[in-house]
Amino acid sequence: MTGATTAERYREAAPGLVLDTAELRFSFIRAPGPGGQNVNKVATAVQCRFDVRNSPSLPAPVRARLERLAGTRLTTGGEIVIAAHATRSQAQNREAAIAQLLALIAAAAKPPRKRHKTAVPRAERTRRLEAKRQNAARKAARRAPQD
Repeated sequence: MTGATTAERYREAAPGLVLDTAELRFSFIRAPGPGGQNVNKVATAVQCRFDVRNSPSLPAPVRARLERLAGTRLTTGGEIVIAAHATRSQAQNREAAIAQLLALIAAAAKPPRKRHKTAVPRAERTRRLEAKRQNAARKAARRAPQD
């Protein structure tokens, strides 16, 4: 990415978390779907690759959450691959791929909410015990009568 200004090179993914776009690798491929002859001639679809495991931009907890959130977009080598082919413009698809990646990183940057244990409500306990009693009575009715 030569000739990029500082504003274009560094993108804020989340508050206090800046991504260096020099870490991104782009490849341009032919887009699927309708589009006439243009689809067969011009490579407008974008594949954006980001190496999560070796990125100096991400702290370790964000990196771990990002790998979990990426799902099938994460390769075995630790790269996230994002494809964008919504528009006929290569530049717009490139920006869309970056936006998708930044949204994914922003979601990973939010720490998960802490779970607060709650007591089981009394009504729920009584329902469970009543269901156990009914089940026991049903099974007792199937047994052979005792003399």
